[in-house]
Amino acid sequence: MYTRVLRFLLLLIGLMGWQADWVRAQTTSPVSTPNLPTTQAPPLPPRPKARPDSAQAARKLPAARPKIIRLETEATDAALLRRYRVRTTAADTLEAVRAVRQLLLSLQADAYLTASADELRWRGDTLAVRLYVGEQFRWARLQRGNLTDDVLAGTGFRERLYAEQLFQPAELAKLQQRVLTNAENEGFPFAQVRLDSVQLHGADISGRLTIDRGPVVVFDSIQVIGKSKTRKRFLQRYLQIAPGQPYSQQRVDDAGRLLRQLPYVQLRSDPEVRFSRGRARVYLLLDDRNANQFDAIVGVLPNTSNGVGQKRVQLTGDVTLNLRNIGGGGKQLGVQWRKVDAASQVLDLGYQHPNFFGTPIDVGATFNLFKQDSQFLTVRPRLQLSHVSPRAGRVSVFVEQRSSRLLPLEAYKTLRVLPENIDYRFTAYGLDLTRTTLDDPLFPRRGTLLMAQGSVGTKIISRNANIAPELYAGVPLRTTQTSLNGRAEQYLRVGKQGVLLLRVRGEALLNQRLFLNDLFRLGGLSTLRGFNELQFYAAQYGIGTVELRQFTGPEAYVFLFADQAYLRQGLPGAPGEDAPTGLGAGLSFRTGAGLFQFVYSVGRTNSQPFAFSASKIHFGITSRF
Repeated sequence: MYTRVLRFLLLLIGLMGWQADWVRAQTTSPVSTPNLPTTQAPPLPPRPKARPDSAQAARKLPAARPKIIRLETEATDAALLRRYRVRTTAADTLEAVRAVRQLLLSLQADAYLTASADELRWRGDTLAVRLYVGEQFRWARLQRGNLTDDVLAGTGFRERLYAEQLFQPAELAKLQQRVLTNAENEGFPFAQVRLDSVQLHGADISGRLTIDRGPVVVFDSIQVIGKSKTRKRFLQRYLQIAPGQPYSQQRVDDAGRLLRQLPYVQLRSDPEVRFSRGRARVYLLLDDRNANQFDAIVGVLPNTSNGVGQKRVQLTGDVTLNLRNIGGGGKQLGVQWRKVDAASQVLDLGYQHPNFFGTPIDVGATFNLFKQDSQFLTVRPRLQLSHVSPRAGRVSVFVEQRSSRLLPLEAYKTLRVLPENIDYRFTAYGLDLTRTTLDDPLFPRRGTLLMAQGSVGTKIISRNANIAPELYAGVPLRTTQTSLNGRAEQYLRVGKQGVLLLRVRGEALLNQRLFLNDLFRLGGLSTLRGFNELQFYAAQYGIGTVELRQFTGPEAYVFLFADQAYLRQGLPGAPGEDAPTGLGAGLSFRTGAGLFQFVYSVGRTNSQPFAFSASKIHFGITSRF
């Protein structure tokens, strides 16, 4: 009995205090599970005597027989042990000892702190264990000691929650770790937590949880080591690490995740911290990477027009210019022009200004223009405010206006019904969420990308002067319109250089009365491969993609893909459902002029089978500088 009491006192001494393990400049505060009584390994069974005959000694020994574990305990404890599913056999002697030790650890974790194996002895292939279980220890009271509300925030600690509750060492260790984490994030990276004034009354334990905060530490500065022109001022605001601010281990840990989301820098290793005289200096090992982009892609497509003198093929184009990290301040500017077909064009402009007026808010503006041959012209400006969090990702709120007008046509004056396109304007307010764990924003090999966006607003239909006013009878001119879209990507490693991409994306437009120029446009290299650019109209659609990439270099790979879509137009009297499929292959590799990409694809719809004569070829050069 005295031996067990001595073991228990040693346990309490182990809980009353320990020092954190500081490794160079990295600061952590691990809290290990309190010391538990150990189990002395039993003597192994005696080895059989070797036979003098060399021929007999050279024979292979027979396979070892399984070992039997027999527990000897009090009758009142036998029922309790049935809950732990105690192993009765083991493959060898070492496995048998491990099984006994695991049983003791399970009992001690359930508050049987004095549980022990008092005697272990071998009888042939049987391990006899004289087991003592004892009684469960309980908290009589656990007081907060000198812990303040700031270090207890979010820990879930309440004194009443520990009254008359089982004493579980693992739960106590978790509580101590949460307290230490709060202290580390409030400027006390060298804090220590311990039990104080411990008293034992039978099986009841009382004590006080106290903290030694240690010296207060503040951030000194950020130092960039490497070939990067990124300004320290931008990095301080982006990482929210400002000189004179209380030290936060959480912000240091989050710095690596945030920096890996920037496409124009490359983080060589995790950030390092060095402490000196109450100040912490953060070192970032950064190099610039070629992220500015200029590319031109030419598409060769069959001409669907059968007019006299028309060519059998038509050329489409896509020219993109992206400037990132302008002046080392994280600003971004993008321009993209696309020629969809012979008479249709798309223009996209975008600008992003991070840390607007020194705040953690990013301001972005985009402008989209779409001209559909001689039918209509749609413009869509957008203003967006964003905040980047290492946990939640990028959270944005935006206001967007979409305006579409019909191009003048004399044919409108003779119409007897409304045309399939309409004049309207739509103002919407929305929320955009983006979260990524990709290991590389340009050439990911593992990780997840999640995006979701929703907006709601008022759509107003305008009367066209060239269309008879009576044709608008029965058409709701002012309605509420909702737009939803989402995207999910998962990158999985396949072998040493293979990557499997799984992607699902879709959009939905909800309104009482939709027209053709309201709908989403999809098809082409960026949405649904194997079809003409922006070939399909849809009010709701979903696209699933499976793509297998085999990397042959850091930025070079060959790939096979399959795109499967479902779309629905949702126009009055014409649901327009279809399930197009795109299949193909391609390659991408770096040349002296830039990144060359070649994609060959073929598509199928409900009304059109796979046909090599209708296949699509896309190729182009992406220059990064």
